[in-house]
Amino acid sequence: MRLIIRTKVEHVKAAKSSQPTRARRTMPGTPQGKLVRPVCGTIFDVAVDVRRSSPTFRRWVGVTMEAGDGRQLWIPPGFAHGFLVLSDSADISYKCTSVYDAAGSRAIRWNDDEIAVRWPLPASVEPTLSPADAAAPSLSGAECFE
Repeated sequence: MRLIIRTKVEHVKAAKSSQPTRARRTMPGTPQGKLVRPVCGTIFDVAVDVRRSSPTFRRWVGVTMEAGDGRQLWIPPGFAHGFLVLSDSADISYKCTSVYDAAGSRAIRWNDDEIAVRWPLPASVEPTLSPADAAAPSLSGAECFE
């Protein structure tokens, strides 16, 4: 018997510019697991359980990773993912369990009170957000996994 595991590798370039970049995504229609690591730069990476039936629903874990430090973060299917660029720029590698489905992508507000991620960001600094992230609903209004 042979076991074949298929993965898709994605690569993201993110720049800090004058402010950090953040995103938090979940894909209820097509759950995707991903192994995340920076190949250049430093990031604060976050995984949030968005499975409503899970005993760890709304809980999050965050880890600072620097290129070359050997650290990686596994984001299981059914979890949202976000990151904050701590260096001037970062290249991030994702090894994914399935192909990214843009139509199934969803965002959750980066500073949602229910989740309360402790981002390593000075209180006076507002992050640079994509239009989708800027318009993202709170967790209570978001489409989540059951």
